Amino acid sequence: MKTILNNARLILADRIIERGALEIDNGLISAVHEQPLPPDTPACEDLHGDDLLPGLVEIHTDNLEKHLMPRNGVLWPMLPAVVTHDAQCAAAGITTVFDALAVGDLEGESVRLDTLHTAFAAINLGMEQGVFRANHLFHLRCELAYPGLLEELQPLISHPAVRLISVMDHTPGQRQYRDIEQYKKYYGKKKVGWNEQTFLEAVSERQRMQQRYAGQHKQAVVQLARQHGIPLASHDDTDLSHISEAVQDGVAISEFPTTREAAQAARQHGLHTVMGAPNVVRGGSHSGNVAALELAQHGLLDILSSDYVPASLLHAAYLLVAQAGWSLPQAIATVSHNPAQAVGLSDRGRIAVGLRADLLQVRPHPEVPLVQQVWNGGRRVF
Repeated sequence: MKTILNNARLILADRIIERGALEIDNGLISAVHEQPLPPDTPACEDLHGDDLLPGLVEIHTDNLEKHLMPRNGVLWPMLPAVVTHDAQCAAAGITTVFDALAVGDLEGESVRLDTLHTAFAAINLGMEQGVFRANHLFHLRCELAYPGLLEELQPLISHPAVRLISVMDHTPGQRQYRDIEQYKKYYGKKKVGWNEQTFLEAVSERQRMQQRYAGQHKQAVVQLARQHGIPLASHDDTDLSHISEAVQDGVAISEFPTTREAAQAARQHGLHTVMGAPNVVRGGSHSGNVAALELAQHGLLDILSSDYVPASLLHAAYLLVAQAGWSLPQAIATVSHNPAQAVGLSDRGRIAVGLRADLLQVRPHPEVPLVQQVWNGGRRVF
């Protein structure tokens, strides 16, 4: 069935059509017009001059976790939690979402450890039954110092929807938590009854786990990713040695580099750099690391991720225009074309004839861009 989205400001990969139209046929973009079509054209919908963007591609979100455990100690039924997460992503303009499931955790008890396999199964069930508004794929986040990592990973990695693997190390004293006081501040809020002694004991125990497991686990994960042809991402790169390790391991994506030095090295070696959209919206990192806007201003930002706030993705892209001086096509590419290319999805991420009709209508606003409608493969989902 043909649909025409008329009288829209089309944000293409390299330019803007101030008033144009777009045709959808059988789920694909079939034509792009430089001028609006007559309003009485059959199957024509007037978008009233709003921005029309490619659907957003989110390659790293752990937003699902807050729906799996909406209150401390309360586990929600799996499929309802996933469906709610999916609806929130679609309402934010995200048409392709990589659910970032942590394989392992350094915490003794966590929603990540409790729900990995049941969440994986629920997402898979939702895909099979066609209940989602967005397209879902898996991003497996491998916590290298977790003792049971390989046992947890092996049953999941061969699933065809696993399209990205990242290697993480949240051991205190390095990478994201190179500042022990930041680690104490962040995790102290989560641990009832922690004091200085129990904190130091926890740090020592996690450092021992890293020494025992991280090296051998990284070698195994890298090999498994190569065997299955799955792109690899590094996580929280901090210095030149981390980037050198990533290059040696065949990593394609540097997620959330914590310093400009690391981001610069990643760029020099051809890695895609990912930064958090909440970092842009909030004006800085919650962990005290480099600001995403600083990297944007130095040309070191390729991809934005909503991380834990789906609505931040679109908002941050528009802020790159307002605060970093980027063009709108360049900014939108960080949340559409660039992430799609980084993970090998060549059929989406741009407004172009022959690509999927994953689209969103956005009404600009001084405070926050407002999503009006979303189409996934030509089907309106919001």
